[in-house]
Amino acid sequence: MSKKFFKGSIAFFCVIVICQYFVFVQNHYANPANESDKKVVTGQKVIHLFNSKNLDGWYTYVRSKGKGNDPNKIFSVEDGLIHVAGVEHGCITTNDSYENYVLEVEYKVGEHSYGTRKNKAFDSGILIHSNGKDGAYGNVWMKSIEIQVIEGGTGDFYVVSPNKDDNFSLTSTVDPKYYNAQSGGGVFLLGGIETTVFTPANPVRRQGVEPQKTDIARFRNKNEIEKPHGEWNVVKIVAQEDKIDVYLNGQLVNQAKNVKPQKGQIQIQSEGAEFFYKRIDLMPLDK
Repeated sequence: MSKKFFKGSIAFFCVIVICQYFVFVQNHYANPANESDKKVVTGQKVIHLFNSKNLDGWYTYVRSKGKGNDPNKIFSVEDGLIHVAGVEHGCITTNDSYENYVLEVEYKVGEHSYGTRKNKAFDSGILIHSNGKDGAYGNVWMKSIEIQVIEGGTGDFYVVSPNKDDNFSLTSTVDPKYYNAQSGGGVFLLGGIETTVFTPANPVRRQGVEPQKTDIARFRNKNEIEKPHGEWNVVKIVAQEDKIDVYLNGQLVNQAKNVKPQKGQIQIQSEGAEFFYKRIDLMPLDK
């Protein structure tokens, strides 16, 4: 074998190795793994909280009617979807409690609204870490941490408690431009001013919303990431220990730490507007 051939082979081999390295780097950094997904238990089966047939695993609670009494079918299953009629305030609540999980919920906004929500932004919500008495808040919902589902504000954080309770709170960071030192709350901004909230009066609104909430039907923010009316949206909630990350249609929109409590039942609200829920999937996380 000639020295010329040998040197050429070595050079060719080096070029191949370098090319493969750059392909690896490009793929690795162009498509970084979602840190929240890394924590999912390997091989863990997804828990389908909604079976597309009925409300097995859930119970209803309707204002003025109580637990398990829903004569007007505020909550029903139609064509494989949970239909939230919205005519009365209430919720469906999981029989079981959960902690350390990824929760993915797929929903779309309906066509009808009622009562005080008539002509206003269609409103529902996902309440996690629910504890205590059914109907403790407004004779409707358990004390909980709410991830809002509403036109123009899906992903907002609310603490569902009628008054300050040190067992129900969360801390987030908000944009200094919209922060009120006296009332707390604000619009989420990574690295912003820390604020701790205890009641619905001081929400932490999701990143990208208008500074002042516009409460009208079909409202959309500038550069809205919610899908147009009639299309399906996906809310992803990563709840691990005392932290919660919220993703809307693949984008991180809100984040909290020092969350209390850290586990509990899950509620889906009826709050004066029609909604449809197609998928409610829970994936346990490593502790």
